[in-house]
Amino acid sequence: MTDTTTTDPWAAVVGQPETVRRLTAAATSPVHAYLFVGPPGVGKRQAAGVFGGEILAAADPDGAERHRKLAAGLIHPDIVVFAPSGNALRLGSSTDPGEIPAIIKEASRSPTEGTRKIVVVDQFQTAEAAASSALLKLVEEPPQSTLFVLLGTDVPPHQITIESRCTRVDFASLSADDIAAVLVGEGLADAERAQVVAAAANGDLGRARVLVLDTRLAARRDAWWSVPDRLDGTGAAAGAMVEELRSMIDDAATARVARHDEELAVLEEREEQLGTRGSGRREMETRHKRELRQYRTDELRFGLATLARRYRETIAAGDPRQGPIDAVGRIRDSTEALIRNPNEALLLQALFVRLPPLG
Repeated sequence: MTDTTTTDPWAAVVGQPETVRRLTAAATSPVHAYLFVGPPGVGKRQAAGVFGGEILAAADPDGAERHRKLAAGLIHPDIVVFAPSGNALRLGSSTDPGEIPAIIKEASRSPTEGTRKIVVVDQFQTAEAAASSALLKLVEEPPQSTLFVLLGTDVPPHQITIESRCTRVDFASLSADDIAAVLVGEGLADAERAQVVAAAANGDLGRARVLVLDTRLAARRDAWWSVPDRLDGTGAAAGAMVEELRSMIDDAATARVARHDEELAVLEEREEQLGTRGSGRREMETRHKRELRQYRTDELRFGLATLARRYRETIAAGDPRQGPIDAVGRIRDSTEALIRNPNEALLLQALFVRLPPLG
C-alpha cells in the first residue's frame, strides 16, 4: 500500500467525500465532541485517526508529519481508543470494572505530549442507558484539552441526549465499485475477482479485505444463486438447501475459529506463566462469540442479497409473474429480521418455502 500520511492522509478514507470535506474544515478549530454514525466497515475508525492527526498537526505544525503518521495507525500517545471487550460498553461495578470508568478517568488526564487529547470510543451504540448517562456530563463539558470522537452504527433512543451534545457526522454506505477499486489498488485482487468480493462484502471494506483471501466465496455465491432453480415448493427441498448453505457458512468460519483458538492458547500460556488464571478469559470468549455471530450475520446478508439479485434479474428480463416481485419483498423482510438475531435455520426455512421456483 502507498503511504499517504505525508501527502493526503484523507485518501485512506474511501468513498466519503462530503464527510472528508467537513472534517478537513473542522480540524483547525474543532469542537468538544463528535459523533460519527454509519454502517460497519465504512471508515469511521480510520477517519477518527486521520481527524485526530490533523487536529494534533494543526496544534504542532513542526511535528505535523509525525502526528499524522502515528494517528493514522491509532498509535499516537494522545489518541486513546476504547472499545467494548464484550457485547457492550459497560458501566461496571466494584467487582467487574467496565469501560465507562476507564473512559472517564482517561478523559480527565492531561495530554501526554502536546496540548490536545482525542478520546475515541468505538461501538458507542452498544452503551446502554446507564452507561450513556454516566458519560453525558463529561461529553458535554470535557476538560479543555480533551476532545471526544464517538463511533456508532446508529443512535439508540436513549443516546439522543448525548447526540445533541455532539456534532454528528454521517458516513455513507460504500458502493461495490468503491470497494472493488480499493482491492485492485491495494493489489489484493484483479478487477473481476474484486467485483465478486465487493458484492459479497455488503458495503464493509474490512470484510472485503478478509473475503478476498477466501477461496470458497464463489462456491457460496453460486449456491445461493442456484436456490430458485432447486425449489419445488416442498419443505423437504427447502430444508435440504438450508442445511447445505449453513454447512457452507460453518466451513467458511473455520479460519476465524482457528484464529480464536490461537488467541485463547496465548492467553492460557500467559495465565500459566503469570498465575492469573481467568484474567481476561471471559471478555475474550464473549468477543469471540460476538465476532462469530457477526460473521454469520454478514454471510446471511450476502446470501440473501445474492438471492434477491437473482429474482431482480428475472424481473428485469421481463418475467410477467407476480411471484418474483413478491420474492424480493420477502427476502427484504428476512434481511431486516437479522437485526433481531433470529434462529437462522427457521428464518431461512420459512423464507424458502414461500419463494417461487425459477427452474
